[in-house]
Amino acid sequence: MNFTAETTLLEHFYHWERTTPHKVFLKQPFGDQWKDYTWMETGEQARRLAAYLLSLDLPPHSHIGLVSKNCAEWFIADLAIMMSGHVSVPFFPTLTGDQLNFVMRHSGCQVLLVGKLDDWAGMKSGVPQGLKCISFPTYNPDPGHVQWQEIMDSQPPLSTSPLPKPSDLMTVIYTSGTTGNPKGVMITFSNMSNMLYNSREYLCLDVEDPRLISYLPLCHIAERGVLVNVVYALGATVFFAERLDTFAKNLVATRPTHFGGVPRIYMKFQQGILSKMPQSRLDFLLKIPVINNVIRRKIISTLGLDAVQVFLVAAAPMPVSLLKWYKKLGIVIQEAYGMSENTAIVTVTPRNDVRPGKVGKATPGVQIKILPETGEICTKSAANTSGYYNEPEMTAATIDADGWLHSGDVGELDADGFLQITGRVKEMYKTSKGEYVAPAQIEMGFATDVFIEQICVVGEGLPQPVGLVVLSELAAKESQEAIKAHLTQTLDTLNPKLKPYERVQKLVVMKSPWTVENNLMTPSLKIKRNQVEKAFAKQVHGWFELAGKVVWE
Repeated sequence: MNFTAETTLLEHFYHWERTTPHKVFLKQPFGDQWKDYTWMETGEQARRLAAYLLSLDLPPHSHIGLVSKNCAEWFIADLAIMMSGHVSVPFFPTLTGDQLNFVMRHSGCQVLLVGKLDDWAGMKSGVPQGLKCISFPTYNPDPGHVQWQEIMDSQPPLSTSPLPKPSDLMTVIYTSGTTGNPKGVMITFSNMSNMLYNSREYLCLDVEDPRLISYLPLCHIAERGVLVNVVYALGATVFFAERLDTFAKNLVATRPTHFGGVPRIYMKFQQGILSKMPQSRLDFLLKIPVINNVIRRKIISTLGLDAVQVFLVAAAPMPVSLLKWYKKLGIVIQEAYGMSENTAIVTVTPRNDVRPGKVGKATPGVQIKILPETGEICTKSAANTSGYYNEPEMTAATIDADGWLHSGDVGELDADGFLQITGRVKEMYKTSKGEYVAPAQIEMGFATDVFIEQICVVGEGLPQPVGLVVLSELAAKESQEAIKAHLTQTLDTLNPKLKPYERVQKLVVMKSPWTVENNLMTPSLKIKRNQVEKAFAKQVHGWFELAGKVVWE
């Protein structure tokens, strides 16, 4: 399908619904069985739900909440909200009751669609009293809600194919709240379509039989902005991961043509491979000319990634060593950089010009500048948000009078226009020696250590940084002495590569992992640095004074 910078998601959907009505669009796993939804079946259910939403006589462009893990009904509900002329407000499925209450009230949602959740009983207290809720089918629907199947059985579908104006507000995406309360980023249909159009040359939009697996949270801009956009542009089939423990099996069943993830998922793949084949053995086999191609194909096909045409990584810095490790397997991973506020992508690494440590060049239509005083990255494009919902002061602090979006990231542009991210403005801290430290850059040096699952470098007011470490499953099988020796070797290898004031004095092994539940990670699985620092602030100075390079909490 030919499209322009103003072709909306609904126009893409109507095209495939009309031209490929019987092709499978959505595939939902239930154990070893898959439930299929064709483009026509998806459209019919979306039109029935849209008609029901219109029957509620809500004001035009009302906000409709959507809380669910990724599933077929999520896509159908999103389409229905668009068709009914309303605005979707998706929420993370891991929110607590209090967190849900905050975003529900802040966003002014009139209706809430409730789907596949692990703990709806613990979350439902956050729904404002008297608000109408609709339960998805099959995922323990709440008997107090309007039932999806009742709507499908009784509501005639819309007979038209309504289209929004490109300038209409499409969705409000709440940030995951790494530094405070979540903010609602307003995204128009035009923001979304411009981002796709600007990025089209990097996304391999001419592949045969396109397939994607949807597993990152659909309420997050990475999945919503990139995967959903690519799906509708390609007319692709979407497979879903049933649960975390079935992800590997579901991925193999999908054999996606496009795959994107955060660095952590690529690290997990690496750890899985190395748990079966030590690095020394893998290096030896890859040096043998006749065998190396066989080994590469075996590893990639075992993961289910043998059909992938485009590998993308985004949302967090990708360690250079990890990029190089995958390149030895014949996998070229392209980095993308962006945020909710500029609709997911402003730079992409060209496939034929990967520069480790850089996150690519600005896509067509995107301008980037670096503020000389602070090194902050600013962007300007038609994909930039108009601001934060119901937060004019925050909007003014983020988007200046000339339309430049201030990202909060610190970076550098080289002579060829390639961007390097060096830290966050608010995360940099000063040591007791008066030197400024960017912890994210130091943490990247630990990223490919198979013994480390999570790390947070802290040390404001200390002479040298300290690394707080959560061990990986692989490390948990080892003795304390083996772990100590391994981590000491990691420090001895990394520190000489750092500036003197950046060198990590000590690693502290944590007793428990950082999770969404204990409020030390965001729902998008980013470490809440300020919460980690706050949780261990009183102990850090004591740990620093202990003897040895590796100590236990």
